[in-house]
Amino acid sequence: MVKKFLEYVSLLLIAVVFVGLGLWQLDRARDLKIVLNAPAPAITAPVPLESLTKPRTPLDTKVDSKTVSASGFYVANFKAPNQKDSNATLKDWEVALMQVDTTSGILVVRGLWSDRLKEPRLAMSNQIELTGILRAHQNEDRSLNSPGVISRLDSSVIVGLTDLDLYDGYVIAVDEKYREGEISRTRVTPEMRTSRIPGFYWQHISYVVIWWLMAAVVLYLPIYRRRVA
Repeated sequence: MVKKFLEYVSLLLIAVVFVGLGLWQLDRARDLKIVLNAPAPAITAPVPLESLTKPRTPLDTKVDSKTVSASGFYVANFKAPNQKDSNATLKDWEVALMQVDTTSGILVVRGLWSDRLKEPRLAMSNQIELTGILRAHQNEDRSLNSPGVISRLDSSVIVGLTDLDLYDGYVIAVDEKYREGEISRTRVTPEMRTSRIPGFYWQHISYVVIWWLMAAVVLYLPIYRRRVA
């Protein structure tokens, strides 16, 4: 009697575990659907960069993709190879380091690397009024670091090249102005965000079905054993 009771309890616990795993996969499927169906960030009025984040401080995810404004001087220039835009087109981008005050700076994506010679040559003494989209730093390398080339859009890869306190993340330029007027060039658009939840929606749903089917099989075992006995 005790043995049968323990067997039933064990089967019930196993079934509960399978149901729990199914619910976990269902939650992941729901979260994935929310991420994939999330609307694009609304375009807002520019906010001063320093009001949203500070140098040497991790960028708050709440301000990612906000429109910001900044004023400063371009003090270094880099090539960022194999960057993907909103149309999933791979191109090399021109990235500059903007010094926004006496001690801090931020990376700015100015446009396509191939277009860098089609605009007026800017001296370090030219003050730039910038409007752009603030983005979180990239985590994966797109190339190798080499002189004048950065592997990803991330201020940490240039820490050894400047004494400035660097902002986390980077700005994709939408508009640049200096004393001679507006700088006209082809701008790049931000890469579409991808979900951090691995797998596909229907893949998670299929796991829900599998786990719950296994729970049903476990609960059916005692009935099956009685019938064949």
